[in-house]
Amino acid sequence: MAEILPEDGFAGTLIGRVNTTAGPSVVAVRHDGVFDITAAAATVADLCNAPDPMALAQSTGHRLGDLEELVPTLLAPIDLQAIKAAGVTFAVSLLERLIEEHSKGDLSRAETVRGELNQIIGVDITTIKPGTPEAEALKKTLVARGAWSPYLEVGIGPYAEIFTKAPPLSAVGYGAEIGIRPDSDWNNPEPEVTLIVNAAGRIVGATLGNDVNLRDMEGRSALLLGIAKDNNASCAIGPFVRLFDETFSLDDVRKAKVELEVNGPDQFRLQGSSDLSKISRDPTDLVHHAMGNLHQYPDGMALMTGTLFAPTEQRTPGGHGFTHMVGDVVSIRSPKLGTLTNRVNHCDKIAPWTFGISALMRNLAGRGVLK
Repeated sequence: MAEILPEDGFAGTLIGRVNTTAGPSVVAVRHDGVFDITAAAATVADLCNAPDPMALAQSTGHRLGDLEELVPTLLAPIDLQAIKAAGVTFAVSLLERLIEEHSKGDLSRAETVRGELNQIIGVDITTIKPGTPEAEALKKTLVARGAWSPYLEVGIGPYAEIFTKAPPLSAVGYGAEIGIRPDSDWNNPEPEVTLIVNAAGRIVGATLGNDVNLRDMEGRSALLLGIAKDNNASCAIGPFVRLFDETFSLDDVRKAKVELEVNGPDQFRLQGSSDLSKISRDPTDLVHHAMGNLHQYPDGMALMTGTLFAPTEQRTPGGHGFTHMVGDVVSIRSPKLGTLTNRVNHCDKIAPWTFGISALMRNLAGRGVLK
């Protein structure tokens, strides 16, 4: 339990979902056990949209047991929220997207292209703030050299890249298998802090996410983003939503450190980290780009903020970089949010997603918890 929980244990307000005999249930995770609070909040979306989410989170509820015994039943801690993601929010990820594009998804050309792009850009892109006159000047220079790209447009331009990662209820949680397509040979995890936003556009908490990405698919064409991002079990979120309270705030999110470890069946071990303090756009700016007067989400959204991490280590002798193998165990950890752990498998070998919104509504109605 020391691994799955935040470093301060049960000190924060932790909300999750578990699969009980009655059906998916909203739970509060406390030092004295896991409590079913579905009677007070039928969905996590309802809880986050409530005038006082903390009051619902503190509902007495029905004790289901200790967290340790309930870990195998954990689901992703969101339900009806739209699952969105922000792309190219760090300079390193911007360069890696450019490499994918210029190499046409060919992993063997990645290192050569990386060197060429660094020479063409010619400046430390980490110093460029999106949407500023300096960014516009760099854009004009790169356009003149024939090196402009859709990734540079969202990386340093005035508009953020916001895309739909996966449909509501399709994310998997702690301990579940995560999926890569069997026809992909260049892919990686993307460890990200995930903002939990209510219908009013207010960030009410955060969790962790793995925005599994097929780099070869996206590299062939930006129009293949859907295939690169949205596949069976290709989105993992969890282990819990930590609501903002006296122990956890938006400033904690802004300075969050995220660590990643991949342990493969071939004894390969990959470690990396991401630092949200180096993000090019503030989390509140990302939310503003994703929703507001122009685009509403009545059930709120879970917004993945992007990652600084882009693995380039050689996995095999004579290889061209990192890609997943079936059986990889991926662990994403942040001190205030705990650990999200999943095992990699091919999408078509993982149980298909069958429990959607209509199934959840029928279940909740049958239990008499819809108000």
